[in-house]
Amino acid sequence: MSWFGKIKTALARTREAFGGELETMALARRPVDDELWHDLDEILLKADFGVPTTAKIVDALKAVAKQDRYETSDQVVARFRRDVQNFLTLPAMGLDLSRKPAVVLVVGVNGSGKTTTIGKLAALLRTQRKRVMVVAADTFRAAAAEQLEIWAARAGAEYIRGAEGSDPSSVVFDGMSAAKARGVDVVLVDTAGRLQTKTNLMEELKKMRRIIERETGAPPSETLLVVDGTTGQNALSQAKLFNEATQLTGVVVTKLDSTSKGGVLVGIVDQLVVPVKYIGIGESQDALAPFDPAAFTRALFETAA
Repeated sequence: MSWFGKIKTALARTREAFGGELETMALARRPVDDELWHDLDEILLKADFGVPTTAKIVDALKAVAKQDRYETSDQVVARFRRDVQNFLTLPAMGLDLSRKPAVVLVVGVNGSGKTTTIGKLAALLRTQRKRVMVVAADTFRAAAAEQLEIWAARAGAEYIRGAEGSDPSSVVFDGMSAAKARGVDVVLVDTAGRLQTKTNLMEELKKMRRIIERETGAPPSETLLVVDGTTGQNALSQAKLFNEATQLTGVVVTKLDSTSKGGVLVGIVDQLVVPVKYIGIGESQDALAPFDPAAFTRALFETAA
C-alpha cells in the first residue's frame, strides 16, 4: 500500500465521522446563515479542533464568506479544506539532521506510544542509511528499556542503556560519549514518561538538555513530543505544557488509526505553532509517516465535497 493509502486507511474513523458530516453539509448546498456557522462549529469541536482553533477558523471563514459573497454551504466547505491545509503547513517540517551527531530528544507521558515511535523512527532513519544509536534514558521502567532494545535490534540501531534506577542524565552522558566515539549520525534519546505536573521530572529533562549541549557543543537538534491522538484535547494540553518546559521543535501524533478525533492535529499546530513531524498510522515497524499536510488533508476529506 502507498503512503497515501496507509494515511487514508489510518484516518478512516475521523473521515467517516468528521468528513461525512462535512460532505453532508456541502452536498445540501445550505444557505450561509447563522445556523450553518453553528453547525460547522459543532462539527469542528466534535473532531477535537479545540475551542480557540475552532473560533479562529470559523471567524476567518465568516469574513471570507462575507467578502466573496458565498451563498451556499459547498463554497464554505471547499474554502475550509484549503484553510486546514494552510493551518497545518509550517516551516521546518522535516527533521534537522545537519549536525553529527544529530541528537533527537523524545518526550511524552507513559502510554503515548513514545517507545514504539522511537523504534519506528530508528527503522525509518536506517532505511536512509543513517547510523543510528538509541539511548534508553528511561531508567524508571525496566520494561521500557527492554522494549526499546528489541526495537533497536529490529532496526539495526546501536543501543545504550543504564542500570534500572540509575541517573538518567548519566545514561545520556554515556550515550553522547559513545555516539561521538563511534561516528554515529543520529542519536534518539528516550526519556521517562513524565507527567507534565511533576516539576522535578521536568527539571531532570532540562538537565539532560544541558548535558547534550555540553557534550556535543549544541542543544538537541530536535525535541519531539509524542502524543496519543486518541486522547483528543488532553493531547493538546500535554503539548502546551511540554512546550513551555522543553522548547519543542516538533510533535509526533500516534494512534490516528484508533480515533475519530484527528482534528486535534490542527489544534496542536495552531495553538503551539510547532509542526507535526510524523504521524503513527499502525502497529508495524514501517507505520510511521513523515507528516505531509497536503496528503493528510486529502485523506481527511477524500469523501467530502
